[in-house]
Amino acid sequence: MWEKIIFVCSSGTCRAPLAKALLDESNLKYEIEIQAKGLVVLMPEPINQKISAVMISNGINMEDYMASQLEPQDVTDRTLILAMEQKQVPKVLEIIGEERAPQVRVLTELVGEELEIMDPFGAPLPSYGLCFESMSKTIRKLANWLNEQEA
Repeated sequence: MWEKIIFVCSSGTCRAPLAKALLDESNLKYEIEIQAKGLVVLMPEPINQKISAVMISNGINMEDYMASQLEPQDVTDRTLILAMEQKQVPKVLEIIGEERAPQVRVLTELVGEELEIMDPFGAPLPSYGLCFESMSKTIRKLANWLNEQEA
């Protein structure tokens, strides 16, 4: 059983915090620490304004969230790291160490989806809405997968 899940995206300001917020609201059978981290965070930044607007319109508020860098000390043997894209996995392993490779997965692959969660950065607001919808479906699948795991 995983004790911690860390969602990672490039800047830690859009998809990772969205995934964290959605999983926080899921009905998990056991308590698990959920974090969102960025792969390149030079200074703490708030959540992206467009994804924040979409989240607020869906009843989720993360106004106090600030992006933080993924660090090796964030990871234990009971941590699952979920990247948004396959191309992020090498960067994750560069940060946390190659020996942790079995703990790093692409979120959509883990739950059996073919397409990765689109990065809406720089796109118009409707693209952020689509990101929210696809992430919501994926996180529901993740919650089901987690609930099926042995304790």
